Amino acid sequence: MAETVLLPTPTVREQSRRQPTRVGKSYFIRTFGCQMNEHDSERIAGQFEMDGLSRADEIDSADVVYINTCTIRENADNRMYGNLGQLKAVKDLNPSMTLIVGGCAAQKDRDLVREKAPWVDVVMGTHNLDRVLDLLDHAENWGPITEVVDELQAMPSSLPVRRELEHSAWVTIQVGCNNTCTFCIVPSVRGVEISRRPGDIVREVERLAANGVVEVTLLGQNVDTYGRDLAIDGRRRPIFGDLLRRVGAIEGIERVRFTSPHPNDFRIDVAEAMAETASVCEQLHFPLQSGSDEILRKMHRGYNTKKYLERLAMAREVIHGLAVSTDIIVGFPGETDEDFERTMEVVEEARFDAAFTFIFSPRPGTAAASMTEEFVPDEVIQERFDRLVELQNRISTEKNEELVGKTVEVLSEGPSRKRADVATTRTRTGKVVSVPGEFASGTFLDVVIQSAGHHSLVGTAI
Repeated sequence: MAETVLLPTPTVREQSRRQPTRVGKSYFIRTFGCQMNEHDSERIAGQFEMDGLSRADEIDSADVVYINTCTIRENADNRMYGNLGQLKAVKDLNPSMTLIVGGCAAQKDRDLVREKAPWVDVVMGTHNLDRVLDLLDHAENWGPITEVVDELQAMPSSLPVRRELEHSAWVTIQVGCNNTCTFCIVPSVRGVEISRRPGDIVREVERLAANGVVEVTLLGQNVDTYGRDLAIDGRRRPIFGDLLRRVGAIEGIERVRFTSPHPNDFRIDVAEAMAETASVCEQLHFPLQSGSDEILRKMHRGYNTKKYLERLAMAREVIHGLAVSTDIIVGFPGETDEDFERTMEVVEEARFDAAFTFIFSPRPGTAAASMTEEFVPDEVIQERFDRLVELQNRISTEKNEELVGKTVEVLSEGPSRKRADVATTRTRTGKVVSVPGEFASGTFLDVVIQSAGHHSLVGTAI
């Protein structure tokens, strides 16, 4: 049986003095879920490389494998357990491999992970990323271990990071969430809202800029309430607009993005900071979730469609050329045909550039999971989902076609995964543009848009 312990936590100075102990060995990280998980994986990779590990090309050949899990929807859980099942066969062939499971599913279901996958060496949660090397030491010397900290007391110290793109970086400004959305498991696995001090964030971005980073994405569960817990100048107020201005003024930073805001907390001061700060991109992710006021009430979203559309209109009025994406859940418990038709009407009115559409997935531990008598039949949900996707694809195509013939600035992310002679690039508004030619990652280009689909565009460099 795996031991569940809390090992002594080393100080930052002790961590920095740690000598590499795994030179010549390799690691592989597989990440599920959101940008927060992606950034967590970068920090895990940074610690692995600090300890002498190098990145493996294939999971089968790695000495250490880290699975960063997500639990926002049921299919994320299923994919995670499917991966762990496949890894048992790999581990049987390579008994010296150390398998670590971290992230949100491990935070929520530590005992279930142990029960379903006893071949896992380390189970760790979302609040102890800085402990991965100590837990790896324990597993190699003493056997399997589970360490899941239930509550984050403060933002962790800066950790080494191994980024996927040298020119672009995630920057965590806040962890946790104080909202009570009835469908969401995030507060249970990420804890209450905790903000980093603005000075720490600015210094981190300054270091990134000095190392050649030109684009940063600020991460938080609800960035619009950033700083409310810090009591800056003795006042408990959100200061996200102030932070955008400070980060946007850092020399060398050409693009600033952020995710995710909450419509209930989005204020004009943030919109004005976006409009007045040249490096802040004209891109806003603005989760709707439903166009029905009744469903929004049951979701505990804190706004109705009138308030949502008013704030969306305000943002578009203040920020010229704004592109807006959203999240929508189909089939929330009790959703009637009328509720869904209202969602379709709001989507038609809002004309989002893109929408991430999801079928409702009951997550154990959330209020919505207990609304079993109101669950909508699967076949009804699927029919609604298909109609919504068709509508949004049409709107997205129409929005993208407005760019055909125009010249836009893009930033190269390197060769396309499918073709080495085509670069994948991104506009300031977050739209993907395929550009024929070889353009190194981090290169700014002006391109003329030649054609458009609902997911991406094609352009020619000039």
